[in-house]
Amino acid sequence: MLMASSAIAAPLNAAQKTQLKANVDAYTPQMNEAALKIWDYAELGYLETKSTVVLQDQLKAAGFTVKAGVADEPTAFVASFKQGKGPVIAILAEFDALPGLSQAAAPTKTPRPETDNGHGCGHNLFGAASVAGAVALKEWMIQNKVQGEVRVYGTPAEEGGSGKVYMVREGLFNDVDVTLHWHPGNENSARQGTSMANISGKFRFRGKSSHASGAPWAGRSALDGVEVLDTAANFMREHIPDGTRIHYVITNGGKAPNVVPDFAEVYYYVRNSDPKIVVSVMDRIKKAADGAAMATETTVEFEQTGGVYNLLPNDVLGKVMHDSLTSVGGITWTPEETEFAKTLAKSLNGGGGDLASVGKVQSYAPADTKGGVGGSTDVSDISWVTPTVGLSTATFVPGSAGHSWQNVAAAGSSIGLKGAAVAAKTLSITGAELFMNPKLIADAKAELNARRGDGFQYKAMVGDRKPPLDYRKAGGAE
Repeated sequence: MLMASSAIAAPLNAAQKTQLKANVDAYTPQMNEAALKIWDYAELGYLETKSTVVLQDQLKAAGFTVKAGVADEPTAFVASFKQGKGPVIAILAEFDALPGLSQAAAPTKTPRPETDNGHGCGHNLFGAASVAGAVALKEWMIQNKVQGEVRVYGTPAEEGGSGKVYMVREGLFNDVDVTLHWHPGNENSARQGTSMANISGKFRFRGKSSHASGAPWAGRSALDGVEVLDTAANFMREHIPDGTRIHYVITNGGKAPNVVPDFAEVYYYVRNSDPKIVVSVMDRIKKAADGAAMATETTVEFEQTGGVYNLLPNDVLGKVMHDSLTSVGGITWTPEETEFAKTLAKSLNGGGGDLASVGKVQSYAPADTKGGVGGSTDVSDISWVTPTVGLSTATFVPGSAGHSWQNVAAAGSSIGLKGAAVAAKTLSITGAELFMNPKLIADAKAELNARRGDGFQYKAMVGDRKPPLDYRKAGGAE
């Protein structure tokens, strides 16, 4: 007979936590295999055709039903294991890499000749550990006859492609009770915080080509349009709200200096902890682009490629996840792993951080809601429609910067794999705690409602556009 979760209101006991951790340990070889395969593939956003198959195949083999290609995203999927009626717990799985970060699993800078890409955010670990945590939780549900549903959401293109936004817009999270996620990091922590809302997009200028020396007067430089826009945006920085970030990269500036370029493209990001400010500043940049086109007698068009909310933290869930992480504990490196970390740390500013910190779990503090941490994530949109909680584990060498070759190296090594195992165990224990105590879910929903305010209705910042499946093909960067 299945145990109805609503009839249970007790925390997990030590034996059940041991059972969940043992389930992860039993699955660790498959987790490591998936993580290293995805690391090797290093596929960019919406192009993760091999990476997504690795995770989908593992979930199918573990007894999950998988629906692929959801929300008009060929590499996205939703996998489900359901046993009776009960809460729906979602676990997020990312798997996209970053351009320009090719690196071997070595402690010194060693680009891989076969690829320009690398997992500088550790998403190879993210997806693999999320699957491992879900499989462990599913096995625990069977072992203890617990009712409910665990889902794994395979979410592509987190790095600037806003993959999760289209899944939220499609309504795929409407019946989810709680969403769990994690992220590779420099420490083991379940502290909850916010992030920066973000709009990204590409300005494409078109002009008239001509010989740059023989008849420059006959040409109209699309690159001039880009550079006038960039100049205007840089002067604008003084006159925008504090905490706003504007950054850009010229993705196409022409092909030869002796030809006036008739096409040029620049890729912009605007961030702030307040989504309304992001929209306002990007509108001003669009006006500057129109002015740049007028000044250079070119034309310009704008394609918004991404847009995400700021993250809503949840203290109810954060405390549960912290307790789960504490029960798992920190990480112990072998002498070889310690030597790897010491060598890599020599390349970090100030020689890196405290290597011993990976063996600790950071203390918990009330959720930080006063501004983002500098980054943006499409997890944020999920956090506005379902109570959402995440953690980080020490998969990188302390002191490493995000989106760095040092992170790529660690993510492809046993250092990264050990951090992923801690994450998988924490996710599975947190999910089990929620299945066992529905009051936690009710309290988390009440906190979400309080944070987002009465009458909130989700509206995607990307509007009604289709997912930008080719945004990486044009050479964009996070």
